[in-house]
Amino acid sequence: MLVLRWCFSILKLHKQYNLKQAASKAEDLVFPIFKEITATTVQNLARLLDAFRTHHVTEAHLHSSTGYGYDDMGLTTLENVFATYMGADAALIRPNFISGTHAITVALFSCLHPGDHFLYITGEPYDTLLPVLGINKSHPDSLAAWNISGEIVPLSNNGCFNLKEIKGKLKPNTKLICIQRSSGYSTHPSRSMQNIAYAIKSLRSLRKDLLFFVDNCYGEFVETSEPSQHGADLIAGSLIKNPGGGLAKSGGYIAGKSNLILRAAERLTAPGLGKHGGASYGYLRDFWQGLFLAPSVVGEALKGAVFTAALLSSLGFKTTPCWSDKRTDIIQKISFADAATLLKFCEQIQAFSPIDAHITPIPAPMPGYQDKIIMAAGTFVQGSSIELTADAPLRKPYTLFMQGGLSYAHVKIAITKTLEVMLKYE
Repeated sequence: MLVLRWCFSILKLHKQYNLKQAASKAEDLVFPIFKEITATTVQNLARLLDAFRTHHVTEAHLHSSTGYGYDDMGLTTLENVFATYMGADAALIRPNFISGTHAITVALFSCLHPGDHFLYITGEPYDTLLPVLGINKSHPDSLAAWNISGEIVPLSNNGCFNLKEIKGKLKPNTKLICIQRSSGYSTHPSRSMQNIAYAIKSLRSLRKDLLFFVDNCYGEFVETSEPSQHGADLIAGSLIKNPGGGLAKSGGYIAGKSNLILRAAERLTAPGLGKHGGASYGYLRDFWQGLFLAPSVVGEALKGAVFTAALLSSLGFKTTPCWSDKRTDIIQKISFADAATLLKFCEQIQAFSPIDAHITPIPAPMPGYQDKIIMAAGTFVQGSSIELTADAPLRKPYTLFMQGGLSYAHVKIAITKTLEVMLKYE
């Protein structure tokens, strides 16, 4: 019998079962973890406030530019504040980064040149990056098409870096080591700052010339430090995830060493233009306020994920991470026994969203993905995964990736209401 259906059957037979009581018990269980998340939020916000104060942010910095975007002091100062917080020399923030994949692609192409070699040491990356790399999926404009070779090094069975295999694959022309902080659409755990720091330190001791890039998506503000503070030369991510605080309507960032940021800027625009051009249009106020809110919003999303894991695991679901695990990103994985139950769960998450609650999400092809994707995303900003969303590729194992939540209250309501409907459904 399917595990999930078995769980629901047992619950129905148990007359004393009460979903509200289960939710209350889950909340009591995770209360100490909530306190830890609050402490992290306060520490991160204090550090961010220091960066705001250091760079003397004023009302004038909230006003955007048009046209070429020259002398946009608001955007320049925003980049300086962001770089200071991230522990980087410089940052590139632009509204015309359409996604995290776009920012990552610019970062990789700016670092690597024909004849170079790179290693992706966290196993196979997101589906959307495979055509960029050209390792397992050819594309006429991939890195491979430009005579840039690369290899993917799987993680060890326990989800840790396989340093022995990584060292064995280093070549004289290996230039870049790539690390994906979150698990993506895989079953492996995400990588903590401690693990990332150890891997960078270990590999840099072998080769001082190696560059380290970290895909930081979903991880910003979750821990009390960021990859740039642990030796990463470049990091990249999306502003409609954690650092946009739910207010950024588009955009992405790259942060790191000054010379590498200059090259990334000229890869995004054109050689010789540097970082001088690029209008911020009407986005700056949202960028600024979203960044300020980001530590708090990430804290709310984390509380929602921890509560979700505690409640669902008490009902027999398999959840990863476990509610008690230390977290380095906002993603909560929920396992289902079949596609039909996963789809029903997604439908209900959508039904308890603020936008498009009356719409039924259906699996569909999405650019860059190998399988059809089901995505519940009743969000104010399309695709904003710092807002409550749930998505999954329709392939075995049937794992749902839930993330975000601008407020813990919304996540709690959506999950408990979803379970109520699912119990009736089963």
